[in-house]
Amino acid sequence: MSKKKWSLSRIIIILLIIAAAARLLYNHFHINDFRVIEPAVLYTSGQPRGMDYTRLLYKYHITTIVSIRPPSEHKDHNWYTEEITWARDNSVRYIEMPIEKNSYFPDEKTQDDFIAIMSDKDNLPVLLHGGRNDERVAMLVAVWLRRSQGYTAEHTAEIIKKIIEDRKLTKDEISFTNHLVR
Repeated sequence: MSKKKWSLSRIIIILLIIAAAARLLYNHFHINDFRVIEPAVLYTSGQPRGMDYTRLLYKYHITTIVSIRPPSEHKDHNWYTEEITWARDNSVRYIEMPIEKNSYFPDEKTQDDFIAIMSDKDNLPVLLHGGRNDERVAMLVAVWLRRSQGYTAEHTAEIIKKIIEDRKLTKDEISFTNHLVR
């Protein structure tokens, strides 16, 4: 009986080690909230960290990073310095388009600026990022899909629902998306 317990405990220990290793690998190679909107053109994510930047450069050939996070979100965090330094050191354009969380619909100027960035082939591919499940990112993606790519409101809604983790869109988000075509 002692041998069976010892064997069972060894198996449990081995399984725990494998699970811990798998978790470490997942965290090391996983970029939070990463989405491919259009391959080689537009990607979105939560805040990249550490090795995420290198993976974004070598796997997706990111040329431009557009951050929608305002200074109030990076005062207490070191990610901002890391991001600016990495972009500079790797010849990646870094563009700040701050949008406050409490009013996450981009104004006309921000919409026009983002369309201009996306229209310049030298900027592509672009990584647009904010925080986790960021509505601000979703709304800028909606702007690009509707105004530049000609997507229907329904198709756009399906894509942006994935960015905000499949929750239903609010009435304001639906209204914003519906009124984007010029």
